[in-house]
Amino acid sequence: MKKIMNNPGRIVDEMLDGMAFAYDSIVERIPETKVIHRKHEKNGKVGLVSGGGSGHEPAHAGFVGKGMLSSAVAGQVFTSPTPDQVLEGIKAADEGEGVFLVIKNYTGDVLNFDMAKDLAELEDIEVESVVVDDDIAVEDSTFTAGKRGVAGTVLVHKILGAAAEEGYSLKELKDLADKVVANLASIGLSLKPATNPEVGKPGFELAADEIEFGIGIHGEPGYRREKLQPSKDLAAELVNQLKKEQNWSAGDSYALLVNGMGATPLMEQFVFMNDVKKLLSEKEGLELSFRKVGDYMTSIDMAGVSVTLLKLEDPKWIEYLNAPVDVIGW
Repeated sequence: MKKIMNNPGRIVDEMLDGMAFAYDSIVERIPETKVIHRKHEKNGKVGLVSGGGSGHEPAHAGFVGKGMLSSAVAGQVFTSPTPDQVLEGIKAADEGEGVFLVIKNYTGDVLNFDMAKDLAELEDIEVESVVVDDDIAVEDSTFTAGKRGVAGTVLVHKILGAAAEEGYSLKELKDLADKVVANLASIGLSLKPATNPEVGKPGFELAADEIEFGIGIHGEPGYRREKLQPSKDLAAELVNQLKKEQNWSAGDSYALLVNGMGATPLMEQFVFMNDVKKLLSEKEGLELSFRKVGDYMTSIDMAGVSVTLLKLEDPKWIEYLNAPVDVIGW
């Protein structure tokens, strides 16, 4: 294993310290916690908190700042943050109008964020939440009961962050979040597994000429393993799976995110985006009203990509996706 690090057990703490130093005009680390909090002046609006295991950078701390998250809570690599850490994130985000939690659908995250919600309410902080379960690849797998929460979570951060900045109430954010998640679907593939620095070896094995469809962001199993294929064929497989899930019609308006898993060069991501565009826009006749490419929800050093589609049920969502932000990762 080759990693730029010191002590594997300290890698998350040292990462957070480095981030807070490098971007000290945008974020700060709450002392004695694993919470990254925005420096944006409080304005009496609903706070927005997310988080989860580390190793998915820039998610989630990279989306802390004006227009997106108020706080992000980091766990150890691929491990949920503890309820007390999430509570600190909630307290930091609270501006008197309540706090909204964006939770990815992993068993530890759901349990620990729910416990933190209960603890916050004991301190008279009103809390609402949504569980993002956008991964259509498998229904149940390691770490999760039901569909996993993956890169679509970032679009949820962006839309809810803009709505919170606009002054939405806690109830209005909850209603919006439920609608967005219901219209969201993601699916990915891996060319090379990730190596957790605290474990020291890859989480699974793929031969040099193999890829796995439907892989999870912690290396959870996908739905099929095949020989490596041209980008256009990989794109066709993922788009066909998304079509089964979303059952779109020509002329429907969608947001499209092609997300790198951590070790996929942008050159390859743009090639893949071009193939996805040909299928969705030219063949299927979808209106791709918002497009984005890059590393947003990674899996340490996994090579691979994912595709997220959000049906834009409300034209206002495009405004929210395009609204300006001051964060590290967007």
